[in-house]
Amino acid sequence: MKRRSYMIIGFFLSLLLTIVPLWGNFTNAAIPTAIAPVSGLSFTQGVQKTVLDNGLTVLTKEVHTAPVVSVQVWYKVGSRNEVKGENGISHQLEHLMFKGTNDRPVQFGRLFTALGSQFNAFTSYDETAYFGTVQRDKLEALLTLEADRMKNSLVGTEQLTSEKRVVISELQGYENSPSYRLNRAVMRDAFPNRAYGLPVGGTKADVEKFTVEQVQNYYHTYYSPENATLVITGDFATESALQVVKETFGKLSQRAKKDTVLDDARKVLDNFSASSSLADASPSTPVAKKATIVLKQPGSAALLQAVYPLPDMKHPDVPAIDVMDAILTGGRSSRLDQALVESGLASSVSGGAAELIESGWYEINATAAPGQELGKIAQVLQECLAKLQEQPVTSEELNRAKTQMQASYILGNQDITSQANQLGYNQTIAGDYHFIEKYLAAIAKVTPAQVQQAAKTYLNPAQQTIGFFEPTQPDGKPGASGAGSARTVENFSPGKPVDPAELAKYLPPATSATDSAKQSLPEEFTLNNGLKVLLLSDRNLPTINLSGQIDAGTEFDGNQKAGLANLTASNLMNGTQTKDALALAKTLEDRGANLNFSASREGVNVSGQGLSANLPILIQTLADVLENAAFPADQLELSRQRALTSLKVQLDDPRGLGRRVFQQAIYPENHPFHSFPTAESLKSISRDDLLGFYQTHYRPDTTTIAIVGDLEPVKVKALLNQVFGKWQATGKPPVIKMQSVPLPPTLTRLNKVIPGKAEAVTYIGYNGISRKDPRYYAALVLNQILGGDTLASRLGTEVRDRQGLTYGIYSGFAAGINPGPFLIQMQTAPLDAQKAIASTLALLKQLREQGVTEAEFNTAKRSITNSYPVDLANPSDLSSMILDNAVLGLSRSEIREFPHRIQAVTMANMQQAIEDLIKPENLVIVTAGPSETVPKGG
Repeated sequence: MKRRSYMIIGFFLSLLLTIVPLWGNFTNAAIPTAIAPVSGLSFTQGVQKTVLDNGLTVLTKEVHTAPVVSVQVWYKVGSRNEVKGENGISHQLEHLMFKGTNDRPVQFGRLFTALGSQFNAFTSYDETAYFGTVQRDKLEALLTLEADRMKNSLVGTEQLTSEKRVVISELQGYENSPSYRLNRAVMRDAFPNRAYGLPVGGTKADVEKFTVEQVQNYYHTYYSPENATLVITGDFATESALQVVKETFGKLSQRAKKDTVLDDARKVLDNFSASSSLADASPSTPVAKKATIVLKQPGSAALLQAVYPLPDMKHPDVPAIDVMDAILTGGRSSRLDQALVESGLASSVSGGAAELIESGWYEINATAAPGQELGKIAQVLQECLAKLQEQPVTSEELNRAKTQMQASYILGNQDITSQANQLGYNQTIAGDYHFIEKYLAAIAKVTPAQVQQAAKTYLNPAQQTIGFFEPTQPDGKPGASGAGSARTVENFSPGKPVDPAELAKYLPPATSATDSAKQSLPEEFTLNNGLKVLLLSDRNLPTINLSGQIDAGTEFDGNQKAGLANLTASNLMNGTQTKDALALAKTLEDRGANLNFSASREGVNVSGQGLSANLPILIQTLADVLENAAFPADQLELSRQRALTSLKVQLDDPRGLGRRVFQQAIYPENHPFHSFPTAESLKSISRDDLLGFYQTHYRPDTTTIAIVGDLEPVKVKALLNQVFGKWQATGKPPVIKMQSVPLPPTLTRLNKVIPGKAEAVTYIGYNGISRKDPRYYAALVLNQILGGDTLASRLGTEVRDRQGLTYGIYSGFAAGINPGPFLIQMQTAPLDAQKAIASTLALLKQLREQGVTEAEFNTAKRSITNSYPVDLANPSDLSSMILDNAVLGLSRSEIREFPHRIQAVTMANMQQAIEDLIKPENLVIVTAGPSETVPKGG
């Protein structure tokens, strides 16, 4: 079950302020019963719709739970509107919308970053959307910038030339993925005469041919007030906000449109008849089954994708189709997961319905387990679909599917950005922001007979398009080392850094009113057994967000048993002393809750979400698996096969292989951060190894839990004491003493060649600092200037924006309990890798020799502190932040003090951080990808 944007970004929860969880008796709460729907909700209550004289639709929704606002502009244009030869022009224009305007000829990413906005944009089949979330005092500034680029964007030769290279880098990066290549082939075959059958991002061939006139015409045709929806959600006053909207957007005029010409041209391409296709979808219609598409190319795991035509999103069958999807692929208890994954045929399976303005499709994706045939997977898949067509689903399945869908709406809308997204999507695609209410009302009424009929109508084998990806190098071995040297092949002199004072001329007026002193602090306590707990009550939404960490990470693996920590964590939900894997899954999925475990370097990460009424179930399940995991042998073998598949995929991915080689080049073989799983190490791990690791490292005194949400601390304390009271540890917990890691004595170059790849990924760096290093806050400010944002940083400005060498370039300090790497990551075309590396090294040397300016320094600090309230406004993110601070040994008041610590950084601190932490002569540089990346004559 894929979470489609309009499925998970819904629920305007103003009425939930008064909802209190009624837990009753803790013991009885553990009995799995289906929850009743949350009643009394109007998902669009408080939304005000205003249409300006120029046709712009404005949706406003006041949400006063945090001092932030989200501004989104949705244009009703996407790849659906593209004619032959212009595939990708919507996406190309999205990129160009950040290149500046006539009045503000600067990179808009720098303006948004200076405001502290968390911003982005996306292009899809039917829409292109731009969004930013800021402190409430920056609302007017954000509206001013969005109105400016609606009318005045710079679409010139210089902008198009550089951004074409960036878009091609992005598209070529997708080519690295076998699943992307399979999807492209399947969609083209399924919809040969429709724009929906073409890649949303476009093709390299079309992008290379775009002219300035083409893109300008497209911009003038579709970027017009009457073709857009402006959404504002958050902490603002509607009347004053609308006044600003009228002063900014209201003065924009409608453009002279060419609808008739474009529509006629599109109809030539998009001549598919939804009605005739869907009429043929009856199983009784004799239609020849299409041949299977088979791609035999370099890759890792074997893949299957099946696609079936569907009606548009307003069709009355859509609710039944979506419930059908949840029954087929909604979690571990779903039919396809049980038939394919639990049987050992597949490593994973997923599904999702694309219901759009025009008729869409339903797709099923599966990754084969090692040694399993795609033909067998396709056969079992068809048997499952046939059974769904022949027999009504059970009431248990139906209720579980509806409950999961209901919970996903609530859990997916805990932040105002998601809430604005829901409004924008429904208004743009359905033409009515109230659509979500009608849709959910229909979901509640879906019957078993309707699900069965949907399966009969739309899962017709004769209408199926199915594709196989059969890897030609499925052994999962690391890429071969290519020739390399300690020198880059060209010199490069970077230009002067962007002057923030120059940038400030183009910023709309805005105040800076960060006030984290009002942020509530979590209550902290420790149970008698040593388990540390942090609780923060937030009664605005009926949700619970649980984050946890257990000191049982991969640092304890060692090279011989690399993968042990991850296998242990992934087997926790495979059964306990009293419940098998399916029973555990149903306990949570019956209530729309989830609980997941994954091992990282310094601990096992725990994440859980659910409606607040189900907190007892979440806690009881967590306690059960932490205290009583059984590690059944059959499930261990299945998880081992999944781990081997994941390893193959990682070694076939330039990002995964590059990071592995980079990490192992920095840390010596005897260092805990050096170990990575191999096929040999995974195969050597026994059930006794898992039991021993579990008994040694899973202890209450090395476990920390943070819970944020609709809770009463007194009740939660009693619950935790009850369910965790018997969990005890003996002796002292295991501790690893990390040795210090010196920097490499000279610059080191390594190259890994992976056959069949189109784009290269490069990592540059060395060992860095820990989170409690006194230079940490100065390092954050330094990183913000260097590469903290791919559009606003020095690296982004030079390597991405000016030269167009990369789709994305970032830097960061992986500062944990122990020092982690400082690294720079970028994706480039193979022949651009050396130039991008040379540019990066020159920028690092420039930073080392010349330092930063006072204006850069102050702007970076403001950007970090201005965006911080947005982080605090999402309960899910907040629980993770509270947990991380506790695990790292920081005060619980850190969430309140962080902005002040950033502001306290001085220029002297900054200069010291540069001197200590920027060492261009000691870098490790690892590039993974095509053979063309390797320097000639190395």
